Amino acid sequence: MGVVAQVTPPVAEHGEGPVWCPADQRLRWVDMLVGDILALDPVTGVITRRHVAPVVAAVRPRSGGGLVAAVERGFALLTDDAVELLPENWSDPSIRMNDGACDPLGRFYCGSMAYDAAPGRAALHRLGPGGAVETVLTGLTVSNGLAWTRDGSTAWYVDSATHRIDTFAFDPATGDLHDRRPVVAVPPQVGTPDGLCLDVEGGVWVALWDGGAVHRYAPDGRLTAVVELPVRRPTACAFGGPDHADLYITTSRHGLPADDRSPAGALFRIRPEVPGFPDHTFAG
Repeated sequence: MGVVAQVTPPVAEHGEGPVWCPADQRLRWVDMLVGDILALDPVTGVITRRHVAPVVAAVRPRSGGGLVAAVERGFALLTDDAVELLPENWSDPSIRMNDGACDPLGRFYCGSMAYDAAPGRAALHRLGPGGAVETVLTGLTVSNGLAWTRDGSTAWYVDSATHRIDTFAFDPATGDLHDRRPVVAVPPQVGTPDGLCLDVEGGVWVALWDGGAVHRYAPDGRLTAVVELPVRRPTACAFGGPDHADLYITTSRHGLPADDRSPAGALFRIRPEVPGFPDHTFAG
C-alpha cells in the first residue's frame, strides 16, 4: 500500500462525503456546516468552492448531468448555475441530514441525526428519480456511511452510535433493504465508524472519527489494513481517479481545540493495493 499524501491545505471546517465525478474527472466533497461543495481537479490541484445552502450533507452526480445533494432538512438538485431546493422532509430544526449514497436503481439516500446526537431521533430517507421521498429506516441515532457492493446485492451501513458496520441484503426487483446483519464491531477505543466505501474485492474502508485512521475490513469482518492519518477526525473515504485506484479521505476540524496544529480539515489520498469502482449516480 502506498504512503498517505496530504492533497490540500485544511480547506474544510467539517469535510465530509467525498465522491468521484467521472463527467469532469473531479473529486467533490462537502464542507457540511457552512453549506459548501468543494471540487478538486487532481491534475492541476485547483480547488473550487460552491455555496449551496446553510448545510449540505452529501452530494452525488446525476446521470443526466449536474448533482443531487442533501441539505439540512431535505434534498436539492443542482445544475451548473442553479440550485433547486426540494420541499423539506421535516420542520424540526434540531435534526439535520448527515451522510448518503445512491443505490443500483439510481435512488439517492441520506440519513439524518439530531444536532445533539440524541438516541433514536434519526432516520434514513430516500429520494426517487421522480422526486418522491420515502423513509426507509427509523429509530437511528447518527446515520452515516452507506455503500453497495459491486454486484449490487449487499449494502454496507453505519449508524455510528452502534459502533458497528452492518450489511443489508438488497433486492433489485423491489429495491428493498432487508436482513440487516452486524458484521464488524468497532471497539470505542479505536474510534467511531463514520463514512465508508468498498473496493472491488468487497472490502469495506471506513473512516474512524476520533481514531485518526481508516480501517479496511474483509467481507467476513476481518481487519486487513490500517491507514493512520495525522489528524484525529477522518470522516469518510471514496475511491477516485480515472482508474478508481486512489482512496481519498476527508477530515474535520469541528470540535477540536483552538490550539490544534494538525492539518485537520485537509483532504488526504492513498493508493491501496486493491482499487475501487464507480459510485452509482442519481437517475433523476
